Amino acid sequence: MSPQPTPPFRIGTRGSPLALVQAEEVRDRLAAAHGAGAPETEIVVISTAGDRIRDKPLRAFGGKGLFTKEIEAALLAGEIDVAVHSMKDVPTENPPGLAIDCILPRADARDALLAHDATSLGALPEGAVMATSSLRRRAQSLFLRPDLRIVENRGNVQTRMARLASGEVTGMLLAEAGLRRLGLPAETGVPLAPEEILPAVAQGAIGVQRRADDERTQALLRPLDDAASALCVATERAFLAALDGSCRTPIAGLALLEDGGAIHFRGEILTPDGQTRHATSRRGAAADGPTLGREAGEELLARAGPDFFTDEV
Repeated sequence: MSPQPTPPFRIGTRGSPLALVQAEEVRDRLAAAHGAGAPETEIVVISTAGDRIRDKPLRAFGGKGLFTKEIEAALLAGEIDVAVHSMKDVPTENPPGLAIDCILPRADARDALLAHDATSLGALPEGAVMATSSLRRRAQSLFLRPDLRIVENRGNVQTRMARLASGEVTGMLLAEAGLRRLGLPAETGVPLAPEEILPAVAQGAIGVQRRADDERTQALLRPLDDAASALCVATERAFLAALDGSCRTPIAGLALLEDGGAIHFRGEILTPDGQTRHATSRRGAAADGPTLGREAGEELLARAGPDFFTDEV
Protein backbone atom coordinates (compact mmCIF):
# COMPACT_ATOMS: atom_id res chain seq x y z
CA MET A 1 0.00 0.00 0.00
CA SER A 2 1.40 3.36 -1.01
CA PRO A 3 1.71 5.98 1.75
CA GLN A 4 -1.06 8.54 2.09
CA PRO A 5 -0.10 11.97 0.72
CA THR A 6 0.63 14.64 3.31
CA PRO A 7 -2.25 17.12 3.42
CA PRO A 8 -1.37 20.70 2.44
CA PHE A 9 -0.69 23.37 5.02
CA ARG A 10 -3.84 25.50 4.81
CA ILE A 11 -3.51 29.30 5.06
CA GLY A 12 -6.82 31.01 5.83
CA THR A 13 -7.49 34.53 4.61
CA ARG A 14 -10.10 36.97 3.44
CA GLY A 15 -10.63 37.14 -0.30
CA SER A 16 -9.81 40.77 -1.09
CA PRO A 17 -6.86 41.40 -3.43
CA LEU A 18 -4.82 42.85 -0.56
CA ALA A 19 -5.63 39.96 1.80
CA LEU A 20 -4.60 37.46 -0.85
CA VAL A 21 -1.29 39.25 -1.38
CA GLN A 22 -0.66 39.06 2.37
CA ALA A 23 -1.45 35.32 2.46
CA GLU A 24 0.88 34.80 -0.50
CA GLU A 25 3.63 36.61 1.40
CA VAL A 26 3.25 34.14 4.27
CA ARG A 27 3.37 31.25 1.79
CA ASP A 28 6.49 32.62 0.12
CA ARG A 29 8.25 33.30 3.42
CA LEU A 30 7.53 29.74 4.57
CA ALA A 31 9.10 28.43 1.37
CA ALA A 32 12.14 30.69 1.75
CA ALA A 33 12.64 29.84 5.42
CA HIS A 34 12.34 26.07 5.10
CA GLY A 35 13.58 25.33 1.59
CA ALA A 36 13.07 21.71 0.62
CA GLY A 37 11.46 21.10 4.00
CA ALA A 38 8.71 23.66 3.46
CA PRO A 39 5.21 22.23 3.49
CA GLU A 40 2.99 22.25 0.45
CA THR A 41 0.51 25.07 1.02
CA GLU A 42 -3.05 25.89 0.07
CA ILE A 43 -4.67 29.31 0.43
CA VAL A 44 -8.23 29.01 1.72
CA VAL A 45 -10.50 32.03 1.20
CA ILE A 46 -13.05 32.68 3.95
CA SER A 47 -15.78 35.32 3.75
CA THR A 48 -16.14 37.51 6.84
CA ALA A 49 -18.95 39.73 8.08
CA GLY A 50 -16.83 42.78 7.26
CA ASP A 51 -16.59 41.65 3.65
CA ARG A 52 -20.33 41.06 3.36
CA ILE A 53 -21.40 44.41 4.86
CA ARG A 54 -20.77 46.81 2.00
CA ASP A 55 -23.39 49.51 2.21
CA LYS A 56 -23.07 50.71 5.84
CA PRO A 57 -20.27 51.86 8.18
CA LEU A 58 -18.69 48.90 9.95
CA ARG A 59 -18.75 50.74 13.27
CA ALA A 60 -22.53 50.30 13.29
CA PHE A 61 -22.03 46.52 13.49
CA GLY A 62 -19.49 46.18 16.28
CA GLY A 63 -16.22 47.30 14.74
CA LYS A 64 -13.16 45.12 15.41
CA GLY A 65 -13.60 41.40 14.88
CA LEU A 66 -15.77 41.77 11.79
CA PHE A 67 -12.81 40.80 9.59
CA THR A 68 -11.51 37.99 11.81
CA LYS A 69 -14.27 35.99 13.54
CA GLU A 70 -15.14 33.59 10.71
CA ILE A 71 -11.48 32.92 9.97
CA GLU A 72 -10.77 32.27 13.64
CA ALA A 73 -13.74 29.90 13.82
CA ALA A 74 -12.32 27.93 10.88
CA LEU A 75 -8.94 27.80 12.61
CA LEU A 76 -10.45 26.49 15.85
CA ALA A 77 -12.45 23.92 13.88
CA GLY A 78 -9.29 22.61 12.20
CA GLU A 79 -10.43 23.67 8.74
CA ILE A 80 -7.24 25.73 8.28
CA ASP A 81 -3.81 25.58 9.90
CA VAL A 82 -3.11 29.31 10.22
CA ALA A 83 -4.99 32.56 9.75
CA VAL A 84 -3.40 35.62 8.16
CA HIS A 85 -4.64 38.96 9.47
CA SER A 86 -3.96 42.65 9.04
CA MET A 87 -3.10 43.33 12.66
CA LYS A 88 -5.01 46.61 12.72
CA ASP A 89 -8.21 44.53 12.28
CA VAL A 90 -7.48 42.15 15.18
CA PRO A 91 -9.08 42.62 18.63
CA THR A 92 -6.56 42.93 21.45
CA GLU A 93 -7.59 39.62 23.04
CA ASN A 94 -7.16 36.30 21.26
CA PRO A 95 -10.06 33.85 21.48
CA PRO A 96 -9.30 30.96 23.87
CA GLY A 97 -7.21 28.35 22.12
CA LEU A 98 -5.59 30.70 19.60
CA ALA A 99 -2.28 32.58 19.61
CA ILE A 100 -0.49 35.17 17.48
CA ASP A 101 3.26 34.92 17.99
CA CYS A 102 4.36 35.56 14.43
CA ILE A 103 4.51 39.11 13.05
CA LEU A 104 6.06 39.54 9.62
CA PRO A 105 8.49 42.43 9.00
CA ARG A 106 6.27 45.49 9.08
CA ALA A 107 5.71 47.60 6.00
CA ASP A 108 5.40 51.41 6.02
CA ALA A 109 2.86 52.22 8.74
CA ARG A 110 1.93 55.69 7.43
CA ASP A 111 -1.27 56.83 5.79
CA ALA A 112 -1.06 58.10 2.21
CA LEU A 113 -3.06 60.94 0.71
CA LEU A 114 -4.47 60.32 -2.75
CA ALA A 115 -5.59 63.55 -4.41
CA HIS A 116 -5.26 65.08 -7.86
CA ASP A 117 -3.50 68.32 -6.95
CA ALA A 118 -2.55 68.16 -3.26
CA THR A 119 0.29 66.61 -1.30
CA SER A 120 -1.06 67.40 2.16
CA LEU A 121 -4.42 67.90 3.84
CA GLY A 122 -3.64 71.59 4.13
CA ALA A 123 -3.31 71.88 0.36
CA LEU A 124 -6.79 70.52 -0.38
CA PRO A 125 -9.26 73.14 -1.64
CA GLU A 126 -11.81 74.66 0.71
CA GLY A 127 -14.73 72.26 1.27
CA ALA A 128 -13.00 69.36 -0.49
CA VAL A 129 -14.79 66.00 -0.46
CA MET A 130 -12.68 63.42 1.38
CA ALA A 131 -13.56 59.73 1.20
CA THR A 132 -12.76 57.35 4.04
CA SER A 133 -14.37 54.40 5.79
CA SER A 134 -12.18 54.91 8.86
CA LEU A 135 -13.57 56.79 11.85
CA ARG A 136 -9.98 57.59 12.86
CA ARG A 137 -9.15 59.17 9.51
CA ARG A 138 -12.44 61.04 9.51
CA ALA A 139 -11.79 62.52 12.96
CA GLN A 140 -8.15 63.37 12.24
CA SER A 141 -9.05 65.05 8.95
CA LEU A 142 -11.76 67.15 10.58
CA PHE A 143 -9.45 68.08 13.46
CA LEU A 144 -7.00 69.55 10.94
CA ARG A 145 -9.55 70.76 8.38
CA PRO A 146 -13.07 71.29 9.81
CA ASP A 147 -14.22 72.53 6.39
CA LEU A 148 -13.77 69.14 4.70
CA ARG A 149 -16.81 67.12 3.69
CA ILE A 150 -16.30 63.48 4.61
CA VAL A 151 -18.07 60.66 2.76
CA GLU A 152 -17.97 56.88 3.30
CA ASN A 153 -15.56 54.87 1.16
CA ARG A 154 -16.16 51.13 1.58
CA GLY A 155 -14.78 48.46 -0.75
CA ASN A 156 -11.35 47.23 -1.78
CA VAL A 157 -8.52 49.60 -2.72
CA GLN A 158 -9.28 49.47 -6.44
CA THR A 159 -12.96 50.30 -5.87
CA ARG A 160 -12.05 53.24 -3.65
CA MET A 161 -9.50 54.61 -6.08
CA ALA A 162 -12.04 54.49 -8.91
CA ARG A 163 -14.10 57.10 -7.06
CA LEU A 164 -11.13 59.45 -7.11
CA ALA A 165 -10.40 58.81 -10.77
CA SER A 166 -14.01 59.59 -11.70
CA GLY A 167 -13.93 62.92 -9.85
CA GLU A 168 -16.62 61.80 -7.41
CA VAL A 169 -14.32 62.75 -4.52
CA THR A 170 -11.41 65.18 -4.14
CA GLY A 171 -9.14 62.94 -2.12
CA MET A 172 -8.85 60.00 0.23
CA LEU A 173 -6.56 58.48 2.81
CA LEU A 174 -5.37 54.88 2.43
CA ALA A 175 -2.66 52.81 4.08
CA GLU A 176 0.69 53.23 2.36
CA ALA A 177 1.47 49.57 3.10
CA GLY A 178 -1.58 48.38 1.20
CA LEU A 179 -0.78 50.48 -1.85
CA ARG A 180 2.75 49.12 -2.04
CA ARG A 181 1.74 45.50 -1.39
CA LEU A 182 -0.68 45.73 -4.29
CA GLY A 183 2.20 46.77 -6.52
CA LEU A 184 0.87 50.25 -7.24
CA PRO A 185 3.51 52.73 -8.42
CA ALA A 186 5.27 54.92 -5.87
CA GLU A 187 3.56 58.05 -7.18
CA THR A 188 0.18 56.60 -6.15
CA GLY A 189 -0.40 58.54 -2.96
CA VAL A 190 1.79 60.78 -0.85
CA PRO A 191 2.85 59.31 2.52
CA LEU A 192 1.91 61.65 5.36
CA ALA A 193 4.23 62.17 8.30
CA PRO A 194 2.92 60.76 11.60
CA GLU A 195 3.09 64.31 12.95
CA GLU A 196 0.29 65.17 10.52
CA ILE A 197 -1.76 61.97 10.56
CA LEU A 198 -0.88 59.36 13.19
CA PRO A 199 -1.66 55.90 11.77
CA ALA A 200 -3.92 53.22 13.16
CA VAL A 201 -2.54 50.89 15.80
CA ALA A 202 -0.60 48.05 14.08
CA GLN A 203 -1.14 49.49 10.59
CA GLY A 204 1.16 47.86 8.03
CA ALA A 205 1.70 44.74 10.16
CA ILE A 206 0.70 41.20 9.15
CA GLY A 207 0.08 38.65 11.90
CA VAL A 208 -0.16 34.87 11.56
CA GLN A 209 -2.51 33.20 14.02
CA ARG A 210 -2.34 29.53 15.00
CA ARG A 211 -3.94 27.10 17.41
CA ALA A 212 -2.17 27.57 20.74
CA ASP A 213 -1.44 23.83 21.13
CA ASP A 214 -0.12 23.33 17.59
CA GLU A 215 3.61 23.03 18.21
CA ARG A 216 4.41 21.93 14.64
CA THR A 217 2.92 25.12 13.25
CA GLN A 218 4.65 27.18 15.91
CA ALA A 219 7.99 25.74 14.77
CA LEU A 220 7.17 26.44 11.11
CA LEU A 221 6.29 30.05 11.85
CA ARG A 222 9.15 30.84 14.20
CA PRO A 223 11.64 31.89 11.48
CA LEU A 224 9.04 34.26 10.01
CA ASP A 225 8.60 36.31 13.17
CA ASP A 226 10.31 39.72 13.11
CA ALA A 227 11.20 40.66 16.68
CA ALA A 228 11.40 44.42 16.08
CA SER A 229 8.03 44.54 14.33
CA ALA A 230 6.46 42.32 16.99
CA LEU A 231 7.69 44.61 19.76
CA CYS A 232 6.31 47.76 18.13
CA VAL A 233 2.97 46.07 17.45
CA ALA A 234 2.79 44.79 21.04
CA THR A 235 3.46 48.33 22.31
CA GLU A 236 0.68 49.81 20.19
CA ARG A 237 -1.79 47.06 21.05
CA ALA A 238 -1.08 47.54 24.77
CA PHE A 239 -2.11 51.17 24.29
CA LEU A 240 -5.28 50.08 22.51
CA ALA A 241 -6.10 47.51 25.17
CA ALA A 242 -5.76 50.08 27.95
CA LEU A 243 -8.33 52.21 26.15
CA ASP A 244 -10.56 49.21 25.41
CA GLY A 245 -10.62 50.60 21.89
CA SER A 246 -13.02 49.71 19.12
CA CYS A 247 -13.93 51.02 15.69
CA ARG A 248 -16.38 53.35 17.44
CA THR A 249 -13.57 55.38 19.01
CA PRO A 250 -10.97 57.21 16.90
CA ILE A 251 -7.64 55.91 18.23
CA ALA A 252 -4.18 56.17 16.68
CA GLY A 253 -0.80 54.96 17.85
CA LEU A 254 2.69 54.35 16.50
CA ALA A 255 5.80 52.87 18.11
CA LEU A 256 9.22 53.24 16.48
CA LEU A 257 12.53 51.74 17.53
CA GLU A 258 15.38 54.23 17.73
CA ASP A 259 19.14 53.88 17.69
CA GLY A 260 20.57 53.01 21.07
CA GLY A 261 17.88 50.56 22.11
CA ALA A 262 15.04 53.02 22.79
CA ILE A 263 11.45 52.93 21.67
CA HIS A 264 9.34 56.02 20.99
CA PHE A 265 5.56 55.75 21.21
CA ARG A 266 2.96 58.34 20.27
CA GLY A 267 -0.75 57.92 20.77
CA GLU A 268 -3.93 59.95 20.46
CA ILE A 269 -7.69 59.72 20.84
CA LEU A 270 -10.28 61.97 19.24
CA THR A 271 -13.98 62.59 19.30
CA PRO A 272 -15.66 61.31 16.11
CA ASP A 273 -16.37 64.87 14.97
CA GLY A 274 -12.69 65.78 15.28
CA GLN A 275 -13.37 68.70 17.62
CA THR A 276 -11.35 67.32 20.54
CA ARG A 277 -8.04 65.46 20.59
CA HIS A 278 -5.91 64.15 23.45
CA ALA A 279 -2.35 63.11 22.60
CA THR A 280 0.65 61.77 24.49
CA SER A 281 4.06 60.24 23.90
CA ARG A 282 6.53 58.00 25.71
CA ARG A 283 10.19 57.13 25.19
CA GLY A 284 12.08 54.42 27.04
CA ALA A 285 13.95 51.15 26.80
CA ALA A 286 12.69 48.96 23.96
CA ALA A 287 11.99 46.07 26.31
CA ASP A 288 9.57 48.30 28.20
CA GLY A 289 7.54 49.09 25.08
CA PRO A 290 4.28 47.32 26.05
CA THR A 291 4.42 48.93 29.50
CA LEU A 292 4.91 52.36 27.94
CA GLY A 293 1.99 51.75 25.62
CA ARG A 294 -0.28 50.69 28.47
CA GLU A 295 0.72 53.69 30.56
CA ALA A 296 0.05 56.03 27.63
CA GLY A 297 -3.43 54.55 27.23
CA GLU A 298 -4.15 54.88 30.94
CA GLU A 299 -3.02 58.52 30.84
CA LEU A 300 -5.36 59.41 27.99
CA LEU A 301 -8.21 57.48 29.58
CA ALA A 302 -7.80 59.53 32.76
CA ARG A 303 -7.42 62.82 30.91
CA ALA A 304 -10.41 62.31 28.64
CA GLY A 305 -12.79 60.97 31.26
CA PRO A 306 -15.54 58.35 30.87
CA ASP A 307 -17.81 60.62 28.84
CA PHE A 308 -15.24 60.81 26.03
CA PHE A 309 -15.92 57.21 24.98
CA THR A 310 -19.36 56.66 23.55
CA ASP A 311 -21.30 53.90 21.83
CA GLU A 312 -22.89 56.40 19.46
CA VAL A 313 -22.06 55.83 15.80
